[in-house]
Amino acid sequence: MDGPRFRDPQIRLGNLAAEPILIVCPRCSGRASVTHERLTCAGCALVRVPPEPHYHVWNRPIDPFFREPLWLRADCCGGNTLWAFHERHLDLLERFVAAKLRERGLGNRPGMTLVARLPAWITTAKHRDEILRTIAKLRATLS
Repeated sequence: MDGPRFRDPQIRLGNLAAEPILIVCPRCSGRASVTHERLTCAGCALVRVPPEPHYHVWNRPIDPFFREPLWLRADCCGGNTLWAFHERHLDLLERFVAAKLRERGLGNRPGMTLVARLPAWITTAKHRDEILRTIAKLRATLS
């Protein structure tokens, strides 16, 4: 996965929230999922609708709709939390971190993309190996 080049796909965090987000079930602590419409857990059959009024929380290791802890989250690089909404998000982070050459996009608002807004501890090359190991551990929880 140590690719030579990564080109920013111009994805925003909100775009990733269109797919079900993996969370820790508030009832059974198993893997559950949320969308903007509902929280569901196959393990314990929990189903909830989002609270009203609803304010979305972004850029935190919680889901933006129900504010439950994300399934894909782990401590990394000295007290920081590496997190992803789902496997597609994890794939994007892995491709970015593994790349030796990272190209920013040239879209309408390039500074607003998920990649452009990553914290410095993820973008620095010195953390590459630790972040990739953490991503591998998170990926293992998906099977």
